[in-house]
Amino acid sequence: MAFSSNSWSITCFLVILQLLSSGSLYADGCYTSIFSFGDSLADTGNLKQLASISDQVFSLLLPPYGENFFDQSTGRCSNGRLIIDFLAESLGLPLLPPFLHDKDNVVTWGHGVNYAVAGATALNSSILEARGIVNSMTNASLGVQLEWFKQTLPSLCNSVSECRNLIASSLIIMGEIGGNDYNYPILAGKPINEVEPLVPLVIDTIISAINELIDMGAQTLVVPGNFPIGCSSAYLTLCGSENKIDYDNTTGCLINLNKFAEYHNELLQTKLNHLRELHPNVVIMYADYYNAAMQIFLSPDKYGFTNGALKACCGGGGPYNVNATMECGVSASVCDDPDTYVNWDGIHLTESAYRVISRSLFQGAYTTPQFNSLCPAPTSTSTLQVGNGLWNSV
Repeated sequence: MAFSSNSWSITCFLVILQLLSSGSLYADGCYTSIFSFGDSLADTGNLKQLASISDQVFSLLLPPYGENFFDQSTGRCSNGRLIIDFLAESLGLPLLPPFLHDKDNVVTWGHGVNYAVAGATALNSSILEARGIVNSMTNASLGVQLEWFKQTLPSLCNSVSECRNLIASSLIIMGEIGGNDYNYPILAGKPINEVEPLVPLVIDTIISAINELIDMGAQTLVVPGNFPIGCSSAYLTLCGSENKIDYDNTTGCLINLNKFAEYHNELLQTKLNHLRELHPNVVIMYADYYNAAMQIFLSPDKYGFTNGALKACCGGGGPYNVNATMECGVSASVCDDPDTYVNWDGIHLTESAYRVISRSLFQGAYTTPQFNSLCPAPTSTSTLQVGNGLWNSV
């Protein structure tokens, strides 16, 4: 079904009116809670807790990760805050606590919960293993995270109707998820054409989870796409080519990997359009992580990234400062000024990059429909100041 721009604007306007009248949004256009699903782009401590339970050690849970965070926490895969942190701050909500936590710690879930786990995949581990893809970090796939969400509800609401109202008044962040389904096989050496058949399976899994949340009462969801993985320092190091035509002349990113990410994003958007037709009263926002990041790769200096967009801040040398034998958190060195770098460790971005991307998404034009048309930025000074500024998975 095709929509004209006018009909789409009218539809969005009617949806907003209905949500306001039903109490799904605050009077000022914002939300009571956030529930977040995903991988390391959003994990605020779940893998850290899983690792402590199983006595596992992951380099991304060790210093200097989190060195810029308020309490030097090492549960986030960056040097500081993530997109989800900046979003919560912009809405005037507390930073999202992880679902998993030490029993001795008192955790307040009154304004939302984060179920994202670093290393998580959209597809269940058994599906990936049947295709020869092994996730050695966690089996907390999207399906597992959704079950955690259901386990949380009795602590937050007392009846089915009360739970539906809670979910309806909350902002659901569905990802980014799916990036690791591709990261594991590609970084293990599988060619892109062998990984492409996973994309429809990953998208269908995401759509299925969204449908289930809508059935439970969700009224507002943000669904991010994938980042331009061809601009990842790790991919550029491990999947690099001796042929110059394999690289984009402007950004220096790998063309075939970015085309793969675009394929994922295009299929996701097609499925989301179909969901909107099935659920016209639900706001389903596509978050264009790809282009929100790409603007920085195209013009890093414009955003204060004077050390470029492709070289990692924390790494072990080489053209992109990525060395598989010298991981960030173990033996790698850290740059003097992370705020001037886009990439933190080869896979994840710096706090400054996430800040710029968050602003582009939630106060700019990189969500469809635009997020700030539903939830205007606070009139007071925002924590999402433009400041040096980007970005992907694990």
